[in-house]
Amino acid sequence: MIYFLNILRYNVCGDFMNNLILIKYGELTTKKANRNTFTKLLANNVKNILKGENFNIRFDRVRMYIECDNADVIVEKLQKVFGIHSIVICHKVNTNVEDIKAKVLELLNKEKFHTFKINTKRADKSFEIHSMAFNNIIGGHVLKNINCKVDVHNPDIEVKIEIRNEGTFIYTNEIKGIGGYPVGVQGKGMLMLSGGIDSPVAGYLSLKRGVDLECLYFESPPHTSLESKNKVIKLASIINEYSGNIKVNIVPFTKLQEAIYKNVPDSYVITIMRRMMYRIAERLSLKHKCKVIINGESIGQVASQTLTSMSVINSVTNFPVIRPVACMDKIEIIDISKKINTYETSILPYEDCCTIFLPTHPVINPDINKCILYESNFDYETLIDECINNIEVITNLKEEEYSEFL
Repeated sequence: MIYFLNILRYNVCGDFMNNLILIKYGELTTKKANRNTFTKLLANNVKNILKGENFNIRFDRVRMYIECDNADVIVEKLQKVFGIHSIVICHKVNTNVEDIKAKVLELLNKEKFHTFKINTKRADKSFEIHSMAFNNIIGGHVLKNINCKVDVHNPDIEVKIEIRNEGTFIYTNEIKGIGGYPVGVQGKGMLMLSGGIDSPVAGYLSLKRGVDLECLYFESPPHTSLESKNKVIKLASIINEYSGNIKVNIVPFTKLQEAIYKNVPDSYVITIMRRMMYRIAERLSLKHKCKVIINGESIGQVASQTLTSMSVINSVTNFPVIRPVACMDKIEIIDISKKINTYETSILPYEDCCTIFLPTHPVINPDINKCILYESNFDYETLIDECINNIEVITNLKEEEYSEFL
């Protein structure tokens, strides 16, 4: 069965474009009936990430094509768009043998190589020459004009030829994308973003599976500094390069945190504080139509992340909670943080509200009945209302605006 999708265009500039970039979808091709929804969302995400650049986009259910002037800049940005399997700078010619021969020679004459391979895919079955036979025709033409050899197993350069209904596309270098699903296809999640290493990685991994993000950060001035706040906003701006759509909700947590320290035994302070954070995260998630809460908890890493602690803390909400790094060790998490460029910011020495008054001996197996008893010592609901009603929202995430204050 043959499927057709009307080609949609996003015309950002009507000027003539010098380069053509071809995008391959990868995992999206497994989605069958939902593929059109995925590809339309991917096109919107690409348009959002490339905002400010000079480009045109068109796409169908198999490929996306971007006409642009500055291919290097565009490719660099596309490598941060989830849902893309691979990216190639390609050359389109009319589907006839002589035009294809001429373009292949033109490309290879610009390269240094000793061995080559021709790889043809004939999606347009009206083209009468089968793929293998066409490989031989083009390969023979190269051998006659360039001093080189064929190597089908490990060539220095591989020329890929895609013969499609709209023309023939020729390219030599395929750049790997980051895969995953287009951001937003799964709905939105509320990321509990601290200034540490783990939560930005959790955000990145959630984006990769198609979850759009809002961020939630708890600040406690004067106990936490402006540098701590700017550090978190900078982390959000870095992961926003993979989305272009993130905003940060800054929760004024001082009064609630001080009430906890005043009314709760030292060993239970972190447990109760985390329970309050989950209550706030749930209410904000419902308000902003998020489907899940996301955080950077990793099993056993700290006292509040033992299985018992996580169970007791999580019991204050029925909202789904996703912990993308829960079963990773610290080295694995650090490796990802370095890959996505959040590590150097995460290790800056500015404390968040979870670390400023860390007890000497936090409980690792808290009793839920004790938590309920300690929470009855103060009116936390009124304090939570005050937190929610005074949230500061950051929507214009520009890393450079906050970097200078760190």
